[in-house]
Amino acid sequence: MKNILSIGECMVEMAPRTDGAYMRGFAGDTFNAAWYLARLLPEDATVDYFTAVGTDTVSDEMLAFMEKSGVGTGSVRRVPDRTVGLYMIALKDGERSFSYWRGQSAAKRLAADRAALEAAVRGRELVLFSGITMAVVDEADHGTLLDVLAEARRAGTVIAFDPNMRLRLWPSREVMAETIMRAAEISDMVLPSFDEDSAAFGDENPQATIARYRASGVKSVIVKNGVDTIHAQSGADGAITFQPTPAAKVVDTTAAGDSFNAGLIAALSRGESLTDAIGQAAALSARVIAARGALVAEAVD
Repeated sequence: MKNILSIGECMVEMAPRTDGAYMRGFAGDTFNAAWYLARLLPEDATVDYFTAVGTDTVSDEMLAFMEKSGVGTGSVRRVPDRTVGLYMIALKDGERSFSYWRGQSAAKRLAADRAALEAAVRGRELVLFSGITMAVVDEADHGTLLDVLAEARRAGTVIAFDPNMRLRLWPSREVMAETIMRAAEISDMVLPSFDEDSAAFGDENPQATIARYRASGVKSVIVKNGVDTIHAQSGADGAITFQPTPAAKVVDTTAAGDSFNAGLIAALSRGESLTDAIGQAAALSARVIAARGALVAEAVD
């Protein structure tokens, strides 16, 4: 898979420095995955990002950063009178929490133009989106986004979905759970985190998470589980368990799951087995959380 599109919201990131000041960057779950994929895949691969941004200076700077990072922006929508969202990271013992400002985020309108979305998705070998994508997009456009992705799937595109559930982005837990399952139903690969799915759906163990998604028609389910055993199942490989090696140190868990997703997709695109792909993804994630910020160049360079 060398022609990949990632869909979602990229934001201004304010990450804490050791001296107490903050460093500005650009990040967001599906963009983070695209950023890592652009470094992991061969030079002849195409990794593009689909979102909506404003027409202001910070939007221009964000797009320039994406292009410099090797992530294509040719499909990005520009929305007048909107801008990009911002989030600030707080760290405690390596675990992060976030404060968000996204009231005027143009990304809410990324699926408002069906023709633009269809053009961006057309001909892709793999499309990645997430629960945060679904939460950010205006509810009125959920149907458009899922319809376009379902059409792409029928045309042969692999649809990968990370549920990535953030309850504060949703009106209720029930709406979140229902929308996540609607998104899973049009996906080939689902990449949940057990702690989130356990809280949202009451799953007793990763096997229950796998069974629920597989029952909705998902071909491959890989359940991320922190430092605990990763469980996965696919039609080709059957049930798999993998015990990741704990990170040597945990500085900042931002983008742990995003980098895992990128590592997994990159390894599968090279023809690696699912077990080997999980191992490479877990190793990349461990390197990422050993440094500050979402985008850690030394983890892949």
